[in-house]
Amino acid sequence: MDSNNEPDLWGGYDSTQQKNLFDNLKGHLIDFIQTFVVFAAIFALIYLFIAQPHKVSGLSMSPTFHDGDYILTDKVSYRFNNPQKGDVIVLKNPRDENQDFIKRVIALPGDTIKVENTKVYVNGQPINEYYLPASTNTNSGAYLTEGTSVNVDPDQFFVLGDNRNHSSDSREWGYVPRKDIIGKVFLRYWPASSVGLFKSLP
Repeated sequence: MDSNNEPDLWGGYDSTQQKNLFDNLKGHLIDFIQTFVVFAAIFALIYLFIAQPHKVSGLSMSPTFHDGDYILTDKVSYRFNNPQKGDVIVLKNPRDENQDFIKRVIALPGDTIKVENTKVYVNGQPINEYYLPASTNTNSGAYLTEGTSVNVDPDQFFVLGDNRNHSSDSREWGYVPRKDIIGKVFLRYWPASSVGLFKSLP
């Protein structure tokens, strides 16, 4: 009997079937890589220019934000508008640019700011910090000493953490240059119980 006419007892593929299978797998792999590259490029554009995820580390913004909260930072708005009083922003740590801080804008370029008798004064008036517990006291620091009024320079911003007794902020290291502001916090997406848009109010 001619062995070429014997049935394939092993159920294997001939060379043509193997080549077709390889070509199909290769095509799927190329499609997957192309799709991955497109999504990676889109993610990179969003990350660099539109929004950036951050994880809150520490208690400096408590009770507004808590250690372990996950937030999204809007990186677009400040390309067209200036930061406003009451905005919660993400900025580069003035003492370590590899670290990001989350703080609240308290005073703008041209404002005069002072801390006296545990209160914050902007342009000579005590500010209404309704977002803080009524018992909150604000103490002075190495940069902004008790009872001393200072002027905020052009393109600079004065920021504070909401947890005044546990925050490294402008009281210690001075103003934040506009160029060091990454963006404005606009969404908390974790924990699930606190998911929602965050709207800064003056």
